[in-house]
Amino acid sequence: MMCKVFKVSRSCYYRWLRVEKQEDIQLNELIIEIFEKSKKTYGTRRLKKQLLRQYGVIISRRRVGNIMHKMGLKCINKRRFRVRTTDSNHNFMIAPNLLNQDFYASYMDQKYVGDITYIPTKEGWLYLAVVIDLFSRRVVGWSMDDSMKTSLVNDALFMAIKQRQPEKGLIWHTDRGSQYASDSHRELLQQFGIVQSMSAKGNCYDNAVSESFFHTLKTELTHHLIFETKAQAREAIFGFIEIWYNRKRLHSYNDYMSPAEFEEMMLQNEMVA
Repeated sequence: MMCKVFKVSRSCYYRWLRVEKQEDIQLNELIIEIFEKSKKTYGTRRLKKQLLRQYGVIISRRRVGNIMHKMGLKCINKRRFRVRTTDSNHNFMIAPNLLNQDFYASYMDQKYVGDITYIPTKEGWLYLAVVIDLFSRRVVGWSMDDSMKTSLVNDALFMAIKQRQPEKGLIWHTDRGSQYASDSHRELLQQFGIVQSMSAKGNCYDNAVSESFFHTLKTELTHHLIFETKAQAREAIFGFIEIWYNRKRLHSYNDYMSPAEFEEMMLQNEMVA
């Protein structure tokens, strides 16, 4: 009846059905591929963005959601994490809060934020300190150790300094933990002309970017794995930061570009300008 109404031959109609079915199969395969490569963390928004960026496929989030439901693709469940690793009860000097929750940076290596978290393993806790550039949300420095000594945060910051070579005047924002307030850490800052900033006491929102990164790390990696050894945890965290998070994971702050891709694009724009 439809063929008669629209004056289309039956053979053309059935040929169109076969093409549509084949396109649906290909689309399903692309979505599964991207979803698996994201370690089952991408929802409809990031899947839609990646389909367009990588394959030029224009599709609505609703259709992506319908396909995910049909294929049984479920994102890793997110949980709230409350982590306290630093001790602000000490006699060291406290730096003023220069950021005041202003997490925007107009160029690379203008503002860094950092924090410490812990990773459970069957051999005990593994502690991770990170340094994040607010311009791109890239993790530019990190360090792991069996304890939370000042050397943990010093090593992470020194890694960032060595790799990025920021100019003097860089703002370095953390909480009030004794590691960041220690004499040796202040000496490191003074050596490289870095200006220190600290959160208000007990206010996690003052360091929200670091908290957000740790939430992503735990939601997408460590919460779903049981590490037999600290060496195993170190390897997994290294891969997550350097291979996945910095270079591949789409970040909403960067208009769904990875931190490395966003920085590269901005550098190219500066060269053209």
